[in-house]
Order: sequence, then structure tokens, then C-alpha cells
Amino acid sequence: MISYQLAPEQQDLRDSVAQFAREVVAPVIGGYYERGEFPYEVIAKMGKLGLFGLPFPEEYGGMGGDYFALCLALEELARVDSSVAITLEAGVSLGAMPIFRFGTEDQRRRWLPELCAGERLAAFGLTEPGGGSDIPGGMRTTASLDDGQWVIDGSKAFITNSGTSITSLVTVLAITGRDAEGRKEISSIIVPNGTPGFSLGPEYSKVGWCASDTRELSFTGCRVPAGNLVGERGRGYAQFLQILDEGRVAIAALATGLAQGCVDECLRYAKQREAFGRRLEQHQAIQFAIADMERRAHLARLAWYHAAAMLLADVSIKKEAAIAKLTASDAAMDNARAATQVFGGYGFMNETPVGRFYRDAKILEIGEGTSEVQRMLIARQLGLGL
Repeated sequence: MISYQLAPEQQDLRDSVAQFAREVVAPVIGGYYERGEFPYEVIAKMGKLGLFGLPFPEEYGGMGGDYFALCLALEELARVDSSVAITLEAGVSLGAMPIFRFGTEDQRRRWLPELCAGERLAAFGLTEPGGGSDIPGGMRTTASLDDGQWVIDGSKAFITNSGTSITSLVTVLAITGRDAEGRKEISSIIVPNGTPGFSLGPEYSKVGWCASDTRELSFTGCRVPAGNLVGERGRGYAQFLQILDEGRVAIAALATGLAQGCVDECLRYAKQREAFGRRLEQHQAIQFAIADMERRAHLARLAWYHAAAMLLADVSIKKEAAIAKLTASDAAMDNARAATQVFGGYGFMNETPVGRFYRDAKILEIGEGTSEVQRMLIARQLGLGL
């Protein structure tokens, strides 16, 4: 019989991150959020806690843990704030993980130690301004070999962690050729920040995740060594699909954290706030609303736990990752809306965690695969439309 009870070391990790989120993140994140400022001091403390190295071997400066450990940390951070959670998720799942999974030994030893320590961040240059969910069809960025160097031209959009002062690299997907039938050959190439021809756009003004860094990237005759190719030439899109399956489990954990954070805030508020001569918690309508929120968070957690367990067992998780991501993002959005209703006018104020949760929840139905894409993946895995 399958048990979802955490091992002692997993519970210790969860408790440590929860304490960090309450004591270090919660008191200051509102200010960063309202200023649209990247929280460098908080991220540095997360690095010292070892969070950026959780799923990586000690030989590369990691903590020797696994992907489940990373997801536990993401859930606890997101119970308080999603900006720091997405900075960790993108830095690990999308930034460092492609180098660990597919890079050469030299690439791993060059880049991973600082990334695992949280001293530097990495980004993943995938989405393009005209592409959206149609990654291969919408891709226009190209890279061609010239005298032992890749020459990259094109642009990327909505790239997290790409423009901070501690960002070291972006792994860029680019068209590196075409086969005999004209199909695009897509490869992954490391582009260090500061490379001539690589420029950063201004930070987006976003609805949510306001204390995280997201930018558009531009490449004009950007030249990097041929050795910056990650994995096999032409395997970049296949690598991306594997990374994205794993990333969906991480986003599901993050979304579960936001959903649970809504429960946490409503429980506190319902015990303090009075209406019609009684505390909110004594009104059955409020009880039912919070009970439904807890139900959604619980089911979301079960979904990502199951997908993570399959991932660690080295079993295909395409369907399970999509289910987890869809379930958890729905829970986050529904809980954020319900929590705002419980808080009433105070829920509409940006200085409250619930106000931030509401703003942060929507992107979880879009980033790392829209809810429509998740349904499409689930349907395909069931054999529909083939």
C-alpha cells in the first residue's frame, strides 16, 4: 500500500523551509513586491540554506537530494510568496537542470557549483514573442556555425531570471538547421550573460510575480563557442520536453503552496474578524468555503506527490505531470478567488498576502504549459485523436 507520509529527513526539510518562509520571507516580501524589486538578500539567504542545490549531487556543489526535495521546498515557499518560489523553480528546473541532465562534464563543473550555491542564477530561453504554446512552429531564433562558433540571431520572451545582476547564463533553444524534408533541427546552446550581441529588454510590468525577474531577450550576431552546445545537436526540443515534464511537477508543487497559503490566511482571518456579531469562523458559509479550499489543496498535493514519486522511479510522467499541473493550478486560482471573497475589501488590497496570491495565481494556468495544453497532453496519453 502506497504511503505519502514524509520520511524524517523530508519532514525536517519541509519544516526548515516553512520556518524560513515565515521568518525571513514574509516580513519583507510585500515591500519588494510593491516596488517591483528583485529580493537579492532573500535569494542569497535561500542559497545559504542550500535550496538551489537540493536535487544535485554533492560533487557539483549540490545537497545530494532529489526532485521531490525541491518540490517540498517550493510548496512551502509559495505558501508565503510565489515570487521567491518561481525564482527557485526557474533557477533549478529550467536553469541548472538542463546542464546537469544533458551537459558535458566540463559544462557541469564550470557552471553548476555557483548555481547550486545560489550565488548565480541561470535561465532557459524558450518562448518567443510570436510563438506561445507552439514552440517548434513559432520558433524563429537561429544559430549557425561559423569558424568554430555559434552565431545566434533572434529573440525570446517572458524569460525568468534572465536579467538579474547574478544571472550567469541563458540556455537558448535555436534552429540550427533543417532536415531533407525541411523540418526544423532545434538545439540548445549556452549563452553567458554579457556576451556581445546578447541584450536584455527592460523588466516587464507584470500582474503578479512582481518580485521576480522576467524579460525579453535579443540576439544579434551573438557568437559563442561551438562547445556551448548542450547535448546532441538537433535534440534541443526533445530535451525541452523532458525538462518541461519535470518542471510541471515543480510548478504543481508551487501552485499547491499558493492554494494552501490561501487556506492559512483565511483560517487566521476567520478567527479574528467579526461580522454580524460573530467571528467569521462561526458562519457556516465561511466554514464551507474554507473546507472546499482545503479539499482542493489536499488533492493538488496528492497529484504532485504521485507525479514526483513516478519521476523518482524513472517512469514516464507525461500524463501524471500534466494532471498534477492542471489540478494544482486550478486549485490555486479557485482558492485565491475564494480567499479574496472571504477577506472582502481587505482581500482587494495589495498589501495583504491574499491580494498578492490573487495576482500570482493566474500565471499558473499559463506558464510551463497552459491548462489547455495540459488537457491536450492528457487526452493524447489516453489515445484520443491519434
